[in-house]
Amino acid sequence: MVNLSTEFNVILMRYGITKLAENNKSQLTLVSRYLTHTQHWAKTNNLMLNRHKSKEIIVTLSRRSKRATNPPPCLPGIQRVSLLKILGVTITDKLSVSDHVLDVVRKCAQSMHVIRVLRRHGMNDQALQAVYRSVVLAKLLYASSAWWGFTMADDRRRVEAVVRRGVRAGLYPADGPAAAQLVDDYDGALFSRLLSFQQHVLYGLLPAQTDHDYNLRPRPHTLSLSCTVDHRNFIHRLAFKNTY
Repeated sequence: MVNLSTEFNVILMRYGITKLAENNKSQLTLVSRYLTHTQHWAKTNNLMLNRHKSKEIIVTLSRRSKRATNPPPCLPGIQRVSLLKILGVTITDKLSVSDHVLDVVRKCAQSMHVIRVLRRHGMNDQALQAVYRSVVLAKLLYASSAWWGFTMADDRRRVEAVVRRGVRAGLYPADGPAAAQLVDDYDGALFSRLLSFQQHVLYGLLPAQTDHDYNLRPRPHTLSLSCTVDHRNFIHRLAFKNTY
């Protein structure tokens, strides 16, 4: 899958041995042709594709990582990396978000220090709690629908530790929802907007609608459900939620 971000950073994702082409040479030719077309499109629209600022990442499934595969040649003028930040979310070539979680937790710790400074300068608890929700929690769970499904148990414990730290500091209610529940609520709200707004940018990724005359129990949606489920994927995760 080849995707182009708003900054024209090229992201080349290949899962294991790709079926994109028969060999590395033809893969390189196909992707180079795509980049040339994108560069022409950018020039036509008074934009510029800077290859020196673009990155390439080859993503492989972890269970296939031990297989001896020869990676294709690097694209001309584009650096190949194993770690890439996409719209504020850091992923690796193994689709791990542990680096993202560590980075976010570190930034939240810095924000907690700022809140302690504000408390020493006399800011009241109500205002401090508002700062915690709007800065720390917002930073902690930014774009969580995209990366939460790829977290490991250690990653989730680190995220939950930030919330518990807020409870101990009197910035978050002790009976408030945990981070996992907050993510679940955010996912549900986003999925509801997605179902009701056809102009949403993610609407085209939804499964096809299904319609039948069987008198079955009510379902939360009318989307068709596939046999294979990938709970790391936000849409799959929410499509199968509360359906059985």
